[in-house]
Amino acid sequence: MSNGLIVEDRSVVIPGEILANGMDYLPGNNAYREGEVIYSKSLGLVSLSGRVIKVTPVAGPYQPKVGDKIICQVKDIAMSGWRVKTNTAYSAMLNVKDATNKFIKRDEDLSKILGVGDFIIAKISRVTSQKLIDLTMREQDLFKVSGGRIVRINSLKVPRIIGKQGSMVSLIKKYTRCDITVGQNGLILVRGREAEHEFLAEEVIKMVESKSHQRGLTEKVEAFLKEEASKIESLSSSNVGNNNESTENPEEQNGGEE
Repeated sequence: MSNGLIVEDRSVVIPGEILANGMDYLPGNNAYREGEVIYSKSLGLVSLSGRVIKVTPVAGPYQPKVGDKIICQVKDIAMSGWRVKTNTAYSAMLNVKDATNKFIKRDEDLSKILGVGDFIIAKISRVTSQKLIDLTMREQDLFKVSGGRIVRINSLKVPRIIGKQGSMVSLIKKYTRCDITVGQNGLILVRGREAEHEFLAEEVIKMVESKSHQRGLTEKVEAFLKEEASKIESLSSSNVGNNNESTENPEEQNGGEE
């Protein structure tokens, strides 16, 4: 077996597949070394960073980590706060003291602050060894969701949706004119002025999720966004023009005279 890299960047590998031979490369996340051979630990995409070989899994549940911003849904109200669904096998707890900076009376009706079914943007403040999760909303960019749409994707595709230094999500925001909040647990909040823009943002997010392994994806996404955004603008301009024609000369529409 020749020394060096055996697989290409962004290629799909399976558990136990050889990634590199020799000592020129180092195993990163989801890769391991036996002797002079580096193997993959999981089914995923190869990522090269200098001499480090990493594998990003393409399947598996979200693993909660302290500091992660997630989008979740209130499922129950307790005496001390709210139980929340996190898009994992584990629920979380948002205590009253962590929900807001405002003073809350001891006998206050908590459903008036957050009701069952409400979505929130929260941050994970603690994860125990038993995967018990505590949340906080006491930061500026954490809030109760009002309006927009929630898009669900595989949480392992979140890095691809965000892109390097936020490049992919910035691209989607630019062409759809939507405010997009990406939760590390695979839930994404899309809020736009027009429903058409929200639909386009959701379509592109799903496109990136399904084609995350493809090369040149950013260029494909930008070309698609340009075309679809242009269609939306043309349709909007046409509708404005038609509305102007219908109201511009009401005398003509009534025969010119009463």
